[in-house]
This record gives sequence, structure tokens and C-alpha cells, in this order.
Amino acid sequence: MQKKTGNKFLDIKDIRIGIVGATGAVGEVALEILESNSHPIENIIAIASPRSEGKKINYSNKYLIVKSFHENMLDFLDVLIISATSAVSRELSTIAKAKGILVIDDGSTFRMDDKVPLVVPEVNAYDIDWHKGIISTPNCTTTPLVMVIDSLRTLGTVIRVNVSTYQAVTGTGSLAKRELINQTKAMIDDNHYEVEVYPHPIGFNLLPHVDEFFSNGYTKEEMKMVNESKKILHDDSINISATCVRVPVRVSHSESVQIEFSNDVKIHEVLKNLNAYKGIEVFDKVDSNHYPTPLNSSGQDSVFVGRVRKDISLSNGISLWLSCDNLRKGASLNALQILNEVKKRDPERFNR
Repeated sequence: MQKKTGNKFLDIKDIRIGIVGATGAVGEVALEILESNSHPIENIIAIASPRSEGKKINYSNKYLIVKSFHENMLDFLDVLIISATSAVSRELSTIAKAKGILVIDDGSTFRMDDKVPLVVPEVNAYDIDWHKGIISTPNCTTTPLVMVIDSLRTLGTVIRVNVSTYQAVTGTGSLAKRELINQTKAMIDDNHYEVEVYPHPIGFNLLPHVDEFFSNGYTKEEMKMVNESKKILHDDSINISATCVRVPVRVSHSESVQIEFSNDVKIHEVLKNLNAYKGIEVFDKVDSNHYPTPLNSSGQDSVFVGRVRKDISLSNGISLWLSCDNLRKGASLNALQILNEVKKRDPERFNR
């Protein structure tokens, strides 16, 4: 499968972008997307913690020099895309917003803030119109789920969604990716290995535990999916239950989804809607073993959907499977698409 770069729909080359967390997994992919979009190197500032200051990042046969944040650099920026801790997000967003710099935050800090739009452009781009200087991107498992739900809402009222996720280690970060690789190699060779990032080994293992547990028995990750989905879809009536599982996969989250409607829906109509929805591609030829996997969705911009079928346990239900690159559409690409949408809706904002 040929990798897609996103350069067909991004019109942001004239925008001066600061990437906070440029040396992290999401920041690195954001820079890859900008590079594939021929974004001028002089319109990018790579920002990271002081320990990464001076690091060189190869970009279009040149080098970006990583800088630690200082307020003066905002004089040269139009937007700050933040992929960092909540503490960093709050501090830098406050400073940037005061200077009139747009903030697109990839973390959880502002997602459920009533004053901050939570946006997946294919679903609710219109929410960008009421931003007050900060726009948030959803959790990387929420994004593909709401796209699928939204694509099917014209077929009937969605009553209930049950979803189980199978999440790659890069959702945790670069250290988790390294731990997966090191543990797997050690296990193959029957050598000692360290367990540091997760509470149990991730090599050759599954952990039904993503983020901290709440008193209701659900994890923080699972409740993110519930609450963020309702906010993005503007529908508090949908009953959503999630089980989030960490799996020994480097890139791309997958989800098993059951959707119950208020009425009977036909599978051919479901497939038609999925195929017509921007950002979704259907891989659904089970007779030739053609369905989404983490390997064939990695490096891709779309949400891939397959195994679409009637749910035999629900009279008005369907079941499907999806896979989506958690570092691209699940994070950095969605942020850049939001920026692209801001420019389309407010072209004067970035004039200088």
C-alpha cells in the first residue's frame, strides 16, 4: 500500500508553526507531515524541553535546531501546536493566547472545557467558529470512533455504542515503543528484561489497562472516549461503553465497535455511508482476507473500516472493525487539519 502524506488537502505553507514536543512521537510525525507538504523550514520552530535543546532534526535535507520555549519566539509564530504534559500545555497556552497566538492542544488539558472546542474536522469543523484562542484535539481512540458514528447517523438514531480498543504502545510515547522492542527481543532470546513503562510486560502480552482506574471500574482512557465522543457529536443521549486494551503493536490503534440504532439498518447502506465519508476507507473483502490491520493502516491518513456485519445479538445493531494510525489521524494530522480549517474559515487571521 502506498503511503499517503496529507499534502493534497493542507494549505498552510504560509503559516508560521511552533511544534511543542518536537522530539516526541507525535511531534516527529507532525514534522514528517509538514515536510511531505513542503512546508518551508523557515516557517517552523521545533520546541522541546531544555534537555533536547540544540538537537538537530533532519528536515528536507536541512536541519531544524530544537529550542526550549521562550516567550520571545511567539513574535515569530502564528500558531503553537502543543503535544506535551498538562502542566506545559496550561503554561504555554496561557502565554500564547495572551499574545494572540492560536493554540492547538493535542493533550487532554482542555478537551472537556466548555469554553474550548474539541474538534475532528470531518465531524464538527463548525465548532472552530467559536474558539477563543485554543482548540483541542481528541484522544487518539475517540477520533476514529466519532468519524464512524457520524458517518452513520443519517441511517437512524444511534442509541448505544460498545467499543473495545487495541492500542499501540506509541500512544504512551517513545519510551514505551523502546520497551516493547527490548522486551520482545529479550523474551525471544530468553534473556532478562526490564518492566518500567507499564505495570506488566507488554512484550507478547495484552494489558486491559490504559491510564488510571476510576471508582466505577472504568479507566481514564475509557471515560475519555465516552465523554469526548458526546461532546464532539453534540449528543448526550448516546450510551457508550468502552474497554481499552494495550497491545504489543508499535503504531496504529484498532477498535471493535458495536452500534445499536433505533431502527433496522441495511448493511449495504452502512457501507455506502462509510465509503462516502471523507477520511474513511472501507477494507471489507473477507473472502480474500482483506480487512484493516495495524500494519496496513500505519503511515496512512485514513480511518480504515472492515468486518462490517449485522450484529446477531441486536435486532438493530451492526458490528465493525477499524484501524487508524494513532500518531497521524489520531493526533498530529488532526491538529494540522484543524489549522487548515481555521485558515479556510478565517483567512485574515494569519495575514501579517
